[in-house]
Amino acid sequence: MKGFSDSLLRTACALVIGLVLVLFPDRAAEYLVITVGCIFLIPSLVSIIAYWVARAEGLRFPLLGIGSLLFGLWLIIMPGFFADLLTYVLGFILAMGGVQQIASLVSARQWMRVPGGFYVVPVLILLAGVFALFYPLEARSTVFIFLGAGSLVYALSELVNWLGFTRRRPRKPSPLKEGPDVEDAQIID
Repeated sequence: MKGFSDSLLRTACALVIGLVLVLFPDRAAEYLVITVGCIFLIPSLVSIIAYWVARAEGLRFPLLGIGSLLFGLWLIIMPGFFADLLTYVLGFILAMGGVQQIASLVSARQWMRVPGGFYVVPVLILLAGVFALFYPLEARSTVFIFLGAGSLVYALSELVNWLGFTRRRPRKPSPLKEGPDVEDAQIID
């Protein structure tokens, strides 16, 4: 029964995540930022509570806990800002990576012939970075749609595997045969 619940649980989670990412890609980024904010909040609250509970033991003031708490609250309160900021940063990194690859190929032309096909991927990387810089919402939505589609394909694959293989697993493993039967032995002093 364990394979039944694990496999169906993975399928259900992947299906829900995939549907949310495909149907609401713009909101999914904000929910991701809110989740990261909650991840910052939990350990900060634990450190602050531990400080207040054990003040007499000479613990240091949880300055990092306060900073983590404030940053987590900021992420939760303004998720759109951080989602846009992240898109701009990743777009800039992609654009600079494309420029660097093109510059490396141009530099390599000094000592060898570089076929034009080698420029295709760096130009696409540069264009993807520029697209993300000028259209951050569309770029972010496109990425989440692809991730959602991948999650839906995973859910479908997991369901097919469960229907085809996991639920047909034998309930009890067959006993292993290890040579002749062993009879009772006497202990010799």
